[in-house]
Amino acid sequence: MVSSSIFLQMEYGKLGQSYDFTTVIEAIPWNQDGLITAIAQDIHSKDVLMLAWVNRDALLETLTTKQVCYWSRSRQCLWRKGESSGHRQKLMEARLDCDGDSILFLVEQSGAACHTFRPNCFYIGLTDNQAEILTQPMI
Repeated sequence: MVSSSIFLQMEYGKLGQSYDFTTVIEAIPWNQDGLITAIAQDIHSKDVLMLAWVNRDALLETLTTKQVCYWSRSRQCLWRKGESSGHRQKLMEARLDCDGDSILFLVEQSGAACHTFRPNCFYIGLTDNQAEILTQPMI
């Protein structure tokens, strides 16, 4: 069940109905570290590229610059995707989920999405008895 009244209101929203941006951002239920999960998906192929985290600053920077920015939990700083590798994610669309605790970034990916230089971070296939590498690095 959704706890924020704005997200409850949105459940009954009509196609194309708009809501106040600040009200929605303020209602996001950030976790104890001030984060929500962010999923990057290629807008053209529909491949899921990666899962990461954003804080308020990363989300606002992403929406403003149209270049995806995450929060690095290991480095405790903003992580501008592709800043060092050149493998950037251009934001085409952003969508909050129904209760506001996860965001989907539809992106145009330049180069590899994964730090392993693979097209996406989901390259380890699992079955009931094995794990298998499904893609090669792009280098």
